[in-house]
Amino acid sequence: MSSQVDVYEKLGAFYLGRACDPKTGETTAAPLLYDAKDLTTHAVCVGMTGSGKTGLCIALLEEAALDGVPALVIDPKGDLGNLLLTFPELSGEDFRPWIDEAQAQREGLSADVYAARTAEQWRRGLAEWDQDGERIRRLREAADFAIYTPGSEAGLPVSILSSFGAPPPAVLDDADAFQERVATAASSLLGLLGIDADPIRSRESILLANLFDHAWRAGEDLDMAELIHRIQEPPLERVGVMPLESFYPAKERSALAMALNNLLASPSFQSWLAGEPLDVGRLLYTPEGKPRVAIFSIAHLADAERMFFVALLLNQTLAWMRGLPGTSSLRAVLYMDEVFGYLPPVGEPASKKPLLTLLKQARAFGLGLVLATQNPVDLDYKALSNIGTWLLGRLQTERDKERVMDGLIGAAGGLSRRELEKILSGVDKRVFLLHNVHDREPVLFRVRWVMSYLRGPLTRQQIRLLMGKRPAPAPRPSPRPGPFSEPGDSQGERRAREAEAAREKRDREVEKLRQKYARKRDALEERIRRAIRKLEKERQQAHEQKLNTLVSVGSSLLGAFLGRRRVTGPRISTAGRQVGRAYKERQDVGRAQEDVEALERQLEELDRELEDEVRGLAVGG
Repeated sequence: MSSQVDVYEKLGAFYLGRACDPKTGETTAAPLLYDAKDLTTHAVCVGMTGSGKTGLCIALLEEAALDGVPALVIDPKGDLGNLLLTFPELSGEDFRPWIDEAQAQREGLSADVYAARTAEQWRRGLAEWDQDGERIRRLREAADFAIYTPGSEAGLPVSILSSFGAPPPAVLDDADAFQERVATAASSLLGLLGIDADPIRSRESILLANLFDHAWRAGEDLDMAELIHRIQEPPLERVGVMPLESFYPAKERSALAMALNNLLASPSFQSWLAGEPLDVGRLLYTPEGKPRVAIFSIAHLADAERMFFVALLLNQTLAWMRGLPGTSSLRAVLYMDEVFGYLPPVGEPASKKPLLTLLKQARAFGLGLVLATQNPVDLDYKALSNIGTWLLGRLQTERDKERVMDGLIGAAGGLSRRELEKILSGVDKRVFLLHNVHDREPVLFRVRWVMSYLRGPLTRQQIRLLMGKRPAPAPRPSPRPGPFSEPGDSQGERRAREAEAAREKRDREVEKLRQKYARKRDALEERIRRAIRKLEKERQQAHEQKLNTLVSVGSSLLGAFLGRRRVTGPRISTAGRQVGRAYKERQDVGRAQEDVEALERQLEELDRELEDEVRGLAVGG
């Protein structure tokens, strides 16, 4: 298996599956590798329920974790917690707590037998894709996997209090970013109360925006208690040109303050105020500097609560991002499953502005967004224009396919409607079309077997079982002097920054090597194209000569057979020359075929030389 592993275990490359022949649909032996840095131009994954969309996105997150890239994962359905169900020993005992016992009963099997069969299924599936328990072990060692449950203590709780703190200087100094932060804070909080948060027409939205603006410009943090107090006694005399009392009388403000107070006093809301701060830098890495896949399971929340949390998380991500230096490497991934309703073509939910801003600006900071949906028309078209990678799977109906193509023609440049329709008409489950603007042409591929056990959505009790085994979060260590250190940095933060710097250095060196070989590769590919054209020409000439020979010889023999003329010496000589020419043409075809094969071997050898040098970087590092 090691020789096959060498094919796909490459620096900065994600092993997502194997290429498929678009004509036959058969899976080839060639691995489908996706350059990690290409994800900085973002990706969208489209496919109906049962298409294999979740498996593909889990495979991508597994590969990112193996490469040391942390991720924020927004999980509205509860499927992504499956990333914690990784069992290097691949034993039935490991699978036993997570199987569907009802399914075992339906199949007439005991739970233990069903678990053992599932373990064997995973072992065989992994082996077919040149993976094993050792790769699972490396995945578990490469990153920390944690499930956070905002508004619940089933997993790790998350405190939203820091979300109302004054933004960092990078946001305060950017007028557009600051106003987006203010507007989203106001609209998301009001959405939690079920109040229309139109930033132009809603008095509540305008008042809260002014209160956040006033406090944050003064460098003051706000918590819920202080915000309630300021609603009752605002530090403002006017809103726009109108006196405060005319714009929003005290009696009516009291109703808003009471609604927020009731929310704050509710026992169920207390879980929003405890736990890990919603600090993206701390969520992406452990105190020791290990990359983390932070999964935010929000399936248990009501729609308004989901929107509230997602908007806060996106704004915290924006603030974290703007405080970073630029990079061309993939620094982190933000993945959102089932993005329907959060980035719609019509309407302005609290999540829309920060998502659009991230899609436009995150590339410069190495943050790659991956959005999954059943239909791209669920997404704002301005968003689609900022997405460089499309992963297109099976769709439910002809009508859905038509709607998908309508959304893709302008965004997935280089593909015609006819080509799209032909490809999308025949894809099987777990087969996707990859259109990457960084590649020369789209590729059809079958998704590899994932290392995580896909048991389906996790219940809160199962999440509690998973996260209850974790030790209590370690306190953040005090800063210690060291290389790359900055004021306020912990040892873990320095390690995280050193890992990012190492990844940037690696990507630069890999890119230099690729550029070094690119000219040779281009020259060889051009020679191959010329050789193939020559081969086709020789085949055509050989075919024509074969026909001429058949006609000449057949005509002579037929004439003799019918007695119309004698087969004379000149006629025999002519037929002989035709046979000789046909033989020569066949030899020419053979030589042309050998030339093509020789050039293709040279190209394969050149690629091997490049990969050997790339692997040398890993050893040297």
